[in-house]
Amino acid sequence: MGTPTDELLHELTRARVRPGDEVIVPSYGTPEAAEAVLLAGARPVFVDIDAHTYCIDPAAVARALTPRTAAIVAIHTFGHPADMAALTELGQRHGVLVIGHGAAGEPAGEILRRQANAAYLDGKLRGVLTPPVAPGVEHTYQQYVVRVPGNGRPDRDAFARTLRSRGVVCHVPVQTPAHRTARFRRDLWLAETERAADECLALPVDPTMSRRELQRVVSACNALGGLLQSAA
Repeated sequence: MGTPTDELLHELTRARVRPGDEVIVPSYGTPEAAEAVLLAGARPVFVDIDAHTYCIDPAAVARALTPRTAAIVAIHTFGHPADMAALTELGQRHGVLVIGHGAAGEPAGEILRRQANAAYLDGKLRGVLTPPVAPGVEHTYQQYVVRVPGNGRPDRDAFARTLRSRGVVCHVPVQTPAHRTARFRRDLWLAETERAADECLALPVDPTMSRRELQRVVSACNALGGLLQSAA
């Protein structure tokens, strides 16, 4: 079984993406989409994400389309599906292939347990912004990503350090957007991408977690809620 980059490269090759073509990709997330575009000989064009779903923003895609655009890569981010209906409509109107990527085939039982854990956290957490879900879609919570409000990265990072000191395993899901890495650097300001990189934190939501473990996450987060609100 190939890597995600290999799989995307196969899709791009099958779509006859050639050197000189442009492929629209999100900057927020892993750089595998941009890497596959480079391997196909094309140029990745980075666009912003939707503020709620963290997936590629169809409005941003529409603004980035040019006669050289050969494909759009839509990553289903953290388990939330991209807006494939809007993107497919754009692709059909402009004769551009839309490639969806990142929907993992997992046992239904694991997904249901993660969704139940996420619902518990949604109902109990205070002082962080829990992940919204677009109407009519199913979030599988491959990662449970909250926003830590405040004055940007120092608040989020201090919050994460405190959680870890209290035994809560958490991580920053995207440290650096692809367009700000040395390999793909572009002179761009993608407002929602930058804000998500500064504010987002992934909390544990594993299907094997017990109620007591979930309660520990809630207690540790809520103990910091007042500090976050005063910093906002």
